[in-house]
Amino acid sequence: MQSLNFARLIPSLMKTTILPWLNSFLPSRNTVDHIEKMRACAGAVFGLFITGLLCHAVLGHSDAIIYLIAPMGASTVLLFCVPASPLAQPWSVIGGNVVSALIGVACTKLFGTMFDSLIIAATLAGALAIGAMFFLRCLHPPSGAVALTAVLGGPAVHALGFEFALMPVALNSVILVTTAILYNNATGRRYPHAQQIIHPNVHDTKDIVPTRRLGFTPEDLEEVLQQYNQVLDVSRDDLEEILLRTEMHAYQRRFGLIRCADIMSKDVITVAATAKLEQAWQLMCEHHLTALPVVNQHGNVAGIVTLTDFLLHSGVNTQKPEYKSIAEKLGRFVRPAKDTAINLSTVVGDIMTMPVKTIKAATPITDLVPIMADSGLHHFPVIDDAGQFVGIITHSDLIAGLYENRLAQRG
Repeated sequence: MQSLNFARLIPSLMKTTILPWLNSFLPSRNTVDHIEKMRACAGAVFGLFITGLLCHAVLGHSDAIIYLIAPMGASTVLLFCVPASPLAQPWSVIGGNVVSALIGVACTKLFGTMFDSLIIAATLAGALAIGAMFFLRCLHPPSGAVALTAVLGGPAVHALGFEFALMPVALNSVILVTTAILYNNATGRRYPHAQQIIHPNVHDTKDIVPTRRLGFTPEDLEEVLQQYNQVLDVSRDDLEEILLRTEMHAYQRRFGLIRCADIMSKDVITVAATAKLEQAWQLMCEHHLTALPVVNQHGNVAGIVTLTDFLLHSGVNTQKPEYKSIAEKLGRFVRPAKDTAINLSTVVGDIMTMPVKTIKAATPITDLVPIMADSGLHHFPVIDDAGQFVGIITHSDLIAGLYENRLAQRG
């Protein structure tokens, strides 16, 4: 009877305890697409090849000279696979590698190069390197390997002494970071990835930006991170952006997906870049508009002309004694007297804002909320998949769309 119960217990333990424990060793699913994987691999080829080639040219062609150290391979993973990581920023790479090399060399000189001494030196070098990187705010995981390389690298490394930290470590690091700056920015990745915690108010007031007035704030995130008390391999601004996007995604899931094509104004008054300023001004006054999309003959958005453009180019912001009012300034700008000198700005193309931010018709309107609320942009020309102008979205359209959507859900 006991053996029978034991036989039944084993499958239960496998299912509830052992299998979940074994599954915890498996990596989570990768969320990046194949293009991003190829981008990272190509970056590693570019970075390592250029670094090795230049260091070989600078340091010489002798087999006894070390021109590329193994930890650079680990630095390459961070620089090209996760360039947004705080552990992959230039100061982390260069500062972490150099200070770890110095510590490794110092430990080797202090304890000697005998086998037993090397174990103590390597242990102490690794620990001190981590402490120094924390203190100097240049934490970089491959730098731990640099510290061990300085201790365990053999006679060739030991012969270099503290010069090892300069040649090849500093040289390798600087060149590799330089290649990362060139490659990542050329392939659409911001690097260096400076943290952007503060969200400035475009109106230059003390109010926080609208999207931060409800929900969590940067201060909330800072407090939670302090309670979490672990090193995160993601910058705080990226983490905040991920959480905000998660909120928007949850909103779409709960209240439905509304796209720009559903709420945009389609019968839009437009103007050509070659139109006279007086014509554009009359259209804005006649239709009570503050902006006109500028569309070329092919139906593409060439720019946008706004009331602000008229004000700025008419000299309203300057103090000229011959002008007594804003109305007079605008009048002289839009309809210059025939007997005066030729006005430098005579057509819309001279004063329009370009390039202009456009939005695809299929874009969810929740994507517009942080852009419109925080950046100070009030008008978005809408284009289709072929790049043709199909409408415009303003603050009024966005507010109405969000309101009607919530009202429909409550109904």
